[in-house]
Amino acid sequence: MDLVEVAPMATPPVCRIMDYGKFKFDEAQRAKESRRKTVHVGLKEMKYRPKIGSGDFDTKTRQVAKFLEEGHKVKITIMFRGREVFHPELGKRILDRIVEQMDGSAKVEAEPRLDGRNMVMVLAPDKRAKQSAAARQRNQGPEDPGGHVAPDRGQQEE
Repeated sequence: MDLVEVAPMATPPVCRIMDYGKFKFDEAQRAKESRRKTVHVGLKEMKYRPKIGSGDFDTKTRQVAKFLEEGHKVKITIMFRGREVFHPELGKRILDRIVEQMDGSAKVEAEPRLDGRNMVMVLAPDKRAKQSAAARQRNQGPEDPGGHVAPDRGQQEE
C-alpha cells in the first residue's frame, strides 16, 4: 500500500492509502474511455464546377447533406477553368443554391471567398436548427409530406 495524493489542488490536499499500481491503471482506463467517447469532426470536401448539370448538382448536394447529417464539416469548392474565373458570380450562385437547400441543417462557417482559381465555402452542421426541426415534426404528427388530403375511396374524383 502507498500514500497517494488524490486531489492536490484541494485545501488541504487529499491523500489516500491505496495500491498505487491499481490507481494508475484505473486512471488510464478512465482516460481511454473518455477518448473513445469523443466525437471526431472530420472535414469533407465536395467539388463543383460553374457549369454543373442539375442531376450532378442534386447528387453532390445530397452527399453534402449526408456528410452534415453524420456531423462532419463540409468544404465546398467551386473550381474555375480558363475564363470562368472572370465570372465569380456563377460560383456564388451555386453556393447560394447549396446553402438554400441545406437551410435548417447547416450553417455557413466560412463565407465564400475566391482563392486563386477556386471559390471556397465551409458548412458546419447546425445542431440547434436540427433539434427545432425535429421538435416541429413531432408536434405536427404524421401527415402526408406534400400536405395533400387523400380522397375517400367511395367518392369519385372530378
